[in-house]
Amino acid sequence: MPEQPEATWFRDTFDRVRTEVQKVIVGQHDIVESVLVGMAANGHILLEGMPGLGKTLLVRSLAKSLSLDFSRIQFTPDMMPADVTGTNVLGEGRMFEFRKGPVFANIVLADEINRATPKTQSAMLEAMQERSVTVGGKRHDLHEPFLVMATQNPVEQEGTYPLPEAQLDRFFFKLLVPYPTKDELREVVLRTTGSAEQEPRPVASREDVLQMRAIVREVPIAEAVLEYGLSMIVATHPDGSGASPAATRYCRFGSSPRGAQSLVTAGKVHALLAGRFNVSKDDLRKVLKPVLRHRILLNFEAEADGMTPDKVLDQVISFVDERDRDPIKI
Repeated sequence: MPEQPEATWFRDTFDRVRTEVQKVIVGQHDIVESVLVGMAANGHILLEGMPGLGKTLLVRSLAKSLSLDFSRIQFTPDMMPADVTGTNVLGEGRMFEFRKGPVFANIVLADEINRATPKTQSAMLEAMQERSVTVGGKRHDLHEPFLVMATQNPVEQEGTYPLPEAQLDRFFFKLLVPYPTKDELREVVLRTTGSAEQEPRPVASREDVLQMRAIVREVPIAEAVLEYGLSMIVATHPDGSGASPAATRYCRFGSSPRGAQSLVTAGKVHALLAGRFNVSKDDLRKVLKPVLRHRILLNFEAEADGMTPDKVLDQVISFVDERDRDPIKI
């Protein structure tokens, strides 16, 4: 079956942007690809990793390669919602006028979002969900494409305000940024201590991003593949009839419907990257962990047994795959 022209254009555009970002980012191939998948799927991303792993550089490079406006918000405990959204100020004509905050950009880096108070976090998350902010009773729409990349530090939890589960659910992916290998670290040191600096070039535009998102929504998914994806979502619900043994033992709460929506959408992006205009079960397996690792809540027994969300999801995949091969067990 010949490849669809839309899929070819999508993959070519995606590869151009990825290549440009990788000129600046050493290694981290899976993280770069996942960030671009989130961008194409119109989903916000939570990046978790130690300081100095290139999270800020990655987001800034993405904005440059897409010719999009970029802003960075460094969250601190004393920040107010107006520091994010903007506020009304008294102008020269003694009339109040709205002065936009840093959230009015195409790509917003919310650095260490867990250091802001819940009141400030909620203002940021309202913008993520509604694609608008309300100041002084007046609604102000954000310009599309609008993408939030939030970071949080997995250590140094003193003085932080962890995001509640309901707010974590608004992130499309949660990505765990690993340490670089020794060879990658050598390349980072050589690049950053020498005279030559790499700068990404604009290789796509705002219109390209919107077109990519439109193409993703057109990708069909077969009923059998959708059933497989929904089975993995249901398998995370500890009290449900389709619960996996791992979820029953280790989960307090399973994935929300947003998890199913994100799983299917991310699967569509991977199908396009593979040159297909249909979603496969393997596409869904590839994205299950980044989609669900922040959407399942583990209990004390999981902590005592050293279980992580990723380990639970590995068992969920095995459970659903076994039932998929043997329908009599369903």
